Amino acid sequence: MQEITRGDIDILVQLQKAETETVRIESFLNKIDKEKSGLEKKLAKFETALGVKKEAHDRVATLCRETESEIEMLGERIVKSNESLRLVKTNKEYQALQREVDDNRKRKDALETSLIQYLEDEEAKKALVDEKASEFTQLAEQNRADQEEIHKKGKNDRELLEQYRQQREEIGVKLDGGLYRQFNEISSTSGGLAVVQVRDHLCRGCFMNIPPQLYIEVQRANSLILCPQCNRILYYAEPEKNTVGVD
Repeated sequence: MQEITRGDIDILVQLQKAETETVRIESFLNKIDKEKSGLEKKLAKFETALGVKKEAHDRVATLCRETESEIEMLGERIVKSNESLRLVKTNKEYQALQREVDDNRKRKDALETSLIQYLEDEEAKKALVDEKASEFTQLAEQNRADQEEIHKKGKNDRELLEQYRQQREEIGVKLDGGLYRQFNEISSTSGGLAVVQVRDHLCRGCFMNIPPQLYIEVQRANSLILCPQCNRILYYAEPEKNTVGVD
């Protein structure tokens, strides 16, 4: 077993405290970052849906304009054809021109009927777009407020995180390089908990029983002892004594 001193163990315990706070704050900041990301995704999804509705409205509005343009063109043709009817010389020319007028009128009537439906559809889609645009504005304002609140929640913790990271480095340099690397390796595979106390023959990391002889070695604090189950560094601390006042 690797020999260490009580001082090394005390440093490891201090290092673990800084590591625990670092992991806790990082976890909290990751959580609020996910909250921010969730808000952004919700807003982007709503914006996409609003864009789809706007495109649907624009298509109908374009169809209305094209139909109106064609109706106007047919009306002009009908007027010109009626004027031409008064100038034709033969019955054959008259009948041909009259068929053309009739066809244009039928086409114009059909387009006017369709236009009424298009205009109703365009109006309905415009109302829906306006409603959703208003909702989007409200959602965007709420999103900004929520983002600011989340930023405030994390501001102090980000400052604390830098302090604990610096503290962790300052404590770490007091250890032997190999022991420091071992701490980091165990921490990275154990969720940030590399050094745990042994109490009542139990590892406080995995809560499994520690063999009696190993428990004694942990109490002696002159060698590096790892939990046989979770592979964390073990240390022993005397239980705190309750002081009872006497009247």
